[in-house]
Order: sequence, then C-alpha cells, then structure tokens
Amino acid sequence: MFDILIIGAGPAGLSLAKLLSGQGRSIAVLEKQPLAALEKPAFDGREIALTQHSMALLNEMGVVPHFQHDEYATLNAATVLNGNSKYSLDFTPPASSNSGLGFMVSNHAIRRGLYEEVKKLADVELITDDGLQSMAHHTNYSQITTTNGKQLKSRLLVAADSRFSATRKQMGIGASMTDYGRTMLVCPMTHEQPHRDTAYEIFDIGQTLALLPLAGNCSSVVITLPTPEIDALLALDADAFTNEMETRLKFKFGSMALVSDRFAYPLVTVYADRFIADRFALIGDAAVGMHPVTAHGFNLGLLGAETLANQIAKAKDPGAKTALVKFEQQHKRATLPLYLGTNSIAKLYADDRRPARILRGAGLRVANLLKPIKRKVVSRLMSA
Repeated sequence: MFDILIIGAGPAGLSLAKLLSGQGRSIAVLEKQPLAALEKPAFDGREIALTQHSMALLNEMGVVPHFQHDEYATLNAATVLNGNSKYSLDFTPPASSNSGLGFMVSNHAIRRGLYEEVKKLADVELITDDGLQSMAHHTNYSQITTTNGKQLKSRLLVAADSRFSATRKQMGIGASMTDYGRTMLVCPMTHEQPHRDTAYEIFDIGQTLALLPLAGNCSSVVITLPTPEIDALLALDADAFTNEMETRLKFKFGSMALVSDRFAYPLVTVYADRFIADRFALIGDAAVGMHPVTAHGFNLGLLGAETLANQIAKAKDPGAKTALVKFEQQHKRATLPLYLGTNSIAKLYADDRRPARILRGAGLRVANLLKPIKRKVVSRLMSA
C-alpha cells in the first residue's frame, strides 16, 4: 500500500514526487515509457519559459545544477508585435528588480534534472514501462491494475499524464477542450541579429510567430499555422525551410540557420471540470493545458504540484477530502483567470478579420498606456 501513487513521470509528476519526499510518506510513480526515456530524455524542440519563482523552486529541489550551460538562457524582456505595425507592447522588469523576467530552459533538461533528483529518493519508487489499465475505489484507498498486470493500492491517486489524460477519463472527469485546428512547429535557429535576451511574439496575418531567446545568438522559433501549412513546412529541406522562415520574419533577424530537427505539436487547450475526486487529484496538463502564447504551461504545472504537496503535508491522511478541496480551490484561483484570458487573447489574435485587427492594434496601445496593468502582467510573468 502506497500513500501516494502518481500516474505519469513527466515534469509535473516528477516535481510532485520530489516535493512530497521527506514527509514520511511512501510514494510511487507509474510511467508507461521505459526507464531509458527518463534517464536520457530526447530533445523535443520545446523550450520552457520559467518564471523567477519556478526557477527558484527548481533550484531548491536540486534540479538547476543538472542544467548544462547551453540548456538555459536569461529572459530579460518580452515584445509583442501586431502584423506590419511598427508599434509594440514591451514588458520589462521593474526598475527596482535586479533580475529579468525569467529563464528559458530546454524541456528535456528539466525532465533529466528532475529524474536525476527523484531517482535518489528512498521514499519514491519509480515503476517504468508500465501504465494504468483499470482502477477501483474503496473507502480508504484506490486500487489500480497496470497494463503489466500489477495490482497497486494507494491512499491517494494523482494523475499527471498529459492534457489528454486517460486517467482523468477513467475517473469520469470531463474537461473543457479547445482545438484551434492549428499546429505549432518549433525548432532552434541561429540568427545574424542578436536577440538581446528578449522574447518576441508576432501576431501576423495568417500566422503567429515567436522567437524565444536561447544561449548564444540562437532562438527557439515557434510558428503556428493551420495543420496542412505546417505539414508543408515540415516537408521542406533545411535550406528551403530557412529561406521560408527568413521571409516570414521579414528578415528582422538577418540570416538564419536551422540547428536541429523540427517538431510539430497540435494546438489544443484543456481545463478540467474538476481537479479532485474521492482520493484523487489532477495536476499538470491533466488539470490545465495552456495555450503556449503566454508560455505559462509548466509554471502552472509546477505550481499545482507545489500546492498539492503543501496541502498533503498538513494532513494526516494524504487522501483526506479537506486537503484536496483546499488544493482545488487554491489552484483554480491561480489558473482559471489566466487560462480564460490567454484563450481570449489567442482567439482575438488568430482572427484576421479587419475589426479584430483594429481591436488588437488598439489593445496594444491601451495596454502600453495603462502602466498598472503592465506592472501586473510583469509581476505575473515573474512569479506565477
């Protein structure tokens, strides 16, 4: 009998295991991938924008020292551009701050660092190359059957198995899901002009582009288009793709070069109807799968793991309803406004009709003039 069983050894699941360790609980993490995939996670093109709070928490967890020098970069500012307009909305840290907005860290580096820390924990058992087959609920515990036929019992079951969570579905918890009918292509590219540690978000007619600063004169290039157009970009050879991206970026960053493979991800956002059930909780993308426009996905996943671990620490029984209710209330307050706001922004800036273009152009100017709003946005970017 485990005290806590976590389904999914992604960043959210491993973070929760690490944060729970030392509470005197027995913890298990069930992961369908083989152990080798956790030991040496493959580069997947995704670069994570970590807030100051998230980076500090990962440092406390011992994860940051595992990052290699070329796997993270400082994020000092963010600039939002609208189509051909030269007007921009700029976000910078307050003058009183001695730090930037946050950091850019490779997703595979975060995964590897978390695994390196979790594998050392005596109170955490990693069960790999196995997954959830079925579950049954009892008064004081839940019992699952794995795909390999193991029977596992736990006082609390936690799902951290992606925004398309099979565990969430088996629990009968629905989710609000928005499929944008678009796909996001990501890849690192070097460029002639310096990025100056600034992230650029460019809402153009028919496309959304982003450049996220990496180590050296390199950025993670993100382009969002209807899926058939992304498929066409993926089919181009390296030289043709580079020429296409230089053109789409209007040569703003000068000559460019592709550094690695290209990766594509469907653009789907998710918000679970509930974050808890009887002796059950959702964290990470299984609870809140964010649109990448605000780059807050993993920050909210880490925040959810931190919130749940803190509530469990206060309870004698890790599956106590009181602790789970407090977790849900706190995490919904932290995530719902940002989720709804992000989706609204994404829909507005994906609308190429003239009224929408006028509205978003005016919105950038108003936001620049309203200093309290900008300060609040910057505060959220740094601390969420």
